Amino acid sequence: MSQQRHDTGGEEIIVSPPAVELNGITKRFGAVVACDDVDLTLRAGRIHGILGENGAGKSTLMKVLIGLVIPDAGEIRRNGRAIQIKDPIEAASHGIGMVHQHFSLVEALTVWENVALGDVGQFDPKHIRARVAEISEQYGLEIDPDARISELSAGMRQRVEIIKCLRRDPEVLVFDEPTSVLSPAEAKFLFEALRVVVERDQRAVALVSHKLAEVMAATDELTIMRDGRVVDARPTAGADARSLARAMVGREVRLRGEAIRTGERVPPPPRDGAPVLRIVDASLRGRDGRVLLDRLSIDVHPGEIVGIAGVEGNGQRALGDVMSSLLELDSGRVEVDSRRVRTGRAGAMTRAGVAVVPEDRHHSGCVLDFSVAENIFLADPSRVAQYGLMDHAEMDRQATALIDRFSIMCTGPAAPMFSLSGGNQQRVVMARELSHDPRVLVAAQPTRGLDVGAIEYLSEQIRAAARNGVGVLLISTELDEVLDLAHRILVIVNGRIVGEMPNVDVDLERLGMLMTGAHDESAVELAAEWRL
Repeated sequence: MSQQRHDTGGEEIIVSPPAVELNGITKRFGAVVACDDVDLTLRAGRIHGILGENGAGKSTLMKVLIGLVIPDAGEIRRNGRAIQIKDPIEAASHGIGMVHQHFSLVEALTVWENVALGDVGQFDPKHIRARVAEISEQYGLEIDPDARISELSAGMRQRVEIIKCLRRDPEVLVFDEPTSVLSPAEAKFLFEALRVVVERDQRAVALVSHKLAEVMAATDELTIMRDGRVVDARPTAGADARSLARAMVGREVRLRGEAIRTGERVPPPPRDGAPVLRIVDASLRGRDGRVLLDRLSIDVHPGEIVGIAGVEGNGQRALGDVMSSLLELDSGRVEVDSRRVRTGRAGAMTRAGVAVVPEDRHHSGCVLDFSVAENIFLADPSRVAQYGLMDHAEMDRQATALIDRFSIMCTGPAAPMFSLSGGNQQRVVMARELSHDPRVLVAAQPTRGLDVGAIEYLSEQIRAAARNGVGVLLISTELDEVLDLAHRILVIVNGRIVGEMPNVDVDLERLGMLMTGAHDESAVELAAEWRL
């Protein structure tokens, strides 16, 4: 490693070269320029935040560094020496590791088996289990090494991805949206532990994130990208969320949580008539016998947004799957417009007027290899069919209208879904679900992993649906999202609703207490003091 010497008035300081330099990186995908002459410097002992809208080029730049994408132009330097990285194995040989936003796990294998994937030669299962346990404790990512991936929640799977990377002790770590499915407490612990390791071992970290508060709290330096180019680079100290959002999007943005910080609240809509959605005493156990839903009851009125607040893993996914017709209740019932709807029956909820934006758009919200038009009419192809045959001209015509209405950035209705950014994929899902005039909209983690501009847009679509009389059930582990959108807030713990608050009278301390700590019975007793 070459070093430079600087004389500062009698005291000589030795400055090491940057851990990684990316100079003039350019990458084109057809007519799209994903990265346009991008420079980025990562330094040992520092955490560097990389901000930008979906599609700004952040992930492409990181894939260049990890060897998943080969740049058309530019240079990578490691400790001052030019290198070529053609694949992730070569990146690992240079001490570079990455935690990906989208999971690359084998569901049939256990946690420790996934962590061991890629090892060469014989391996020691006992040693790997112990190493998984050690990293779990060190970084606050508790997990059972013998748990099967298929049985883990999205948050637990993210922990496995992080442990896979950390186990190989990379000197340069790339985190692409590492906390998108972690709870705030888990994210805080992760970054506190990461800060200690970065400073102690002098590692360099690139953190790609859409969460402004997270980046401002966790990083030392910031690079902001827009439309494939770097538009700003600055120290994190002194940066404010509003100016960062403006640099990311190129205009003023309404930031989530502003209303809460300024004391504004979401007033309830006029309540007229019976609930449009009733979930009554819903109970459900998983295949392993674990209680997923426990006598859960929810009412949603027309034009009302009811937010379900809770820490990840307390029944939210099961509730979303029931409303998606993926799971059948063991007992209890679901009613739409006072008519009972059979759970677990494919298409029953859709026919009853329930639209669903699922928590994982890649898993159950869209088909990445299908076109935008095909995804839009996935749930009800009869809308563009005649005599049992698809009318592709009519499908393209209607899809083009929805692309314009929902401002979906793509090359047209024939564009493959995988070519769209995450925010635009979510717009396609929202367009499909709202285009058939539903009575109920179930939105599960609707803005997870999206940038501030996409969050602003999709939040307004949810508000607009409620203004048009749709009853909205919002399921989110992002408390700011619930507080920003919901007229009424319910708290879910271990599959039960343990408390309820109107947004106008929300008590954040009690809300947090219910979400994070109380035993079921004590939580119910506490909730009884202020439940309406």
